[in-house]
Amino acid sequence: MDSKLPTVRKVTHRRDLHLRLRRYRHVSLSRRVWQRRIIFLTGAILIGLAAVGFAELADKSQDLYYEILKRWQWLPILMTPLGFAVLAYITARWFPAAAGSGIPQVIATRKSKNFAFRNRLLGWPTMIAKVIMTSLALVVGGSVGREGPTVQIGASVMHAVAGFAGIGRHNGLVLAGSAAGIAAAFNAPIAGILFAIEELAKSYAGRINELVIASVAISGGVGWLLIGDYAYFGEVSAKMINPADWVAVPICAVVGGIMGGIFSRSLVTLTLRPPPFVKSLRRNPALFAAICGLIVAVLSIATAGYASGNGYHETRAGLVLGEHIPYWYGPSKLITTLLSSASGIPGGLFSPSLAVGTGLGSMLTPIFTFIDPRALMLLMTVGYFAAVVQAPLTAVVIVMEMTTDSSMVIPLMATALLAAGISRLIHREPLYHALSHGYVPSALDIKNDEKK
Repeated sequence: MDSKLPTVRKVTHRRDLHLRLRRYRHVSLSRRVWQRRIIFLTGAILIGLAAVGFAELADKSQDLYYEILKRWQWLPILMTPLGFAVLAYITARWFPAAAGSGIPQVIATRKSKNFAFRNRLLGWPTMIAKVIMTSLALVVGGSVGREGPTVQIGASVMHAVAGFAGIGRHNGLVLAGSAAGIAAAFNAPIAGILFAIEELAKSYAGRINELVIASVAISGGVGWLLIGDYAYFGEVSAKMINPADWVAVPICAVVGGIMGGIFSRSLVTLTLRPPPFVKSLRRNPALFAAICGLIVAVLSIATAGYASGNGYHETRAGLVLGEHIPYWYGPSKLITTLLSSASGIPGGLFSPSLAVGTGLGSMLTPIFTFIDPRALMLLMTVGYFAAVVQAPLTAVVIVMEMTTDSSMVIPLMATALLAAGISRLIHREPLYHALSHGYVPSALDIKNDEKK
């Protein structure tokens, strides 16, 4: 009797293997499965195209502001407050889901199962408004970036793909679109994957990783084909040679962690829990935005435009060329980024936050003259950014990919982890997750959607 058991097991194994092969052939030859794959592929390609096009539009918008500032130095005193007021009014009145960065909206979407609410946050009207109004925010001198909005755009594309094709795993596709957006915006595919896992999903679950990786690879490939392989800021060759150089790690972690934590806490307070005086001003979105715009304009004029825009050129000058940035740049950029984000106008804070970190690092270079200034600014950039978003792994990888510098990985990781920990002592909840609480389904919105 026992001698027959191996034969029975072999027969059972062959039967199971045969059934699995039949099931695999059925799935691989299924017309519906291939339709879904083709539509998913199309969505990833569209994200890459949208990211490249948006980048070009944002760069031209920022150049236009600098040209205006060069020709008419005092015009921003009128143009920036008026522009902020108009953009904030239009956003609050017709496109509330287009306000701010766009990443909190993606987080709120993934938490909700209400289709009308999800469509309000990621629908085509919101996506188009996001692109146009973020570009206009740069034209009028806002201290905003395009990277956060690109995350929302990527999620919107995949949301539309899921709805059009009737594809399941809707949350997985939204997550994949978000990761593709950040990867295409910075040409940083690994950072896109890590950002999706560390910041948006806060987990590494099931087959979602396959969707994320595939979406990042495809959209990143589209960007590579259109504009070639490049490092976002250029090649950085910072070094920490002497043991004494490591004193920069705790210093940058403490300064970056405190400043990043203060920024996060201030933005959440101004946006969701404002003090009575600010709360009364926020009842009129246009008035509050105009006040924010006026302060941004004054700082922009006082700094010859440094305090406006995404800060790309200043960050590159510091990290790549090792140039000293004026001591007032970091603090003024922090203030204009805070006010631009709190004003209610569309625009992200990724690039401006990196610029703030570089500026804060440059403030320390006259003190620590024995340390390579590029290394000091790089560490502060990572420390401040990790403290703002409380996603240390993403901060390290995104800076490494943007600068093609892998020689600083250990000090960068140590700085990011310490800075994020310090930031949590100041503001416990990560910034984007805290801001996502401001997006909740409204009964009126749902009824309007159902009537349509």
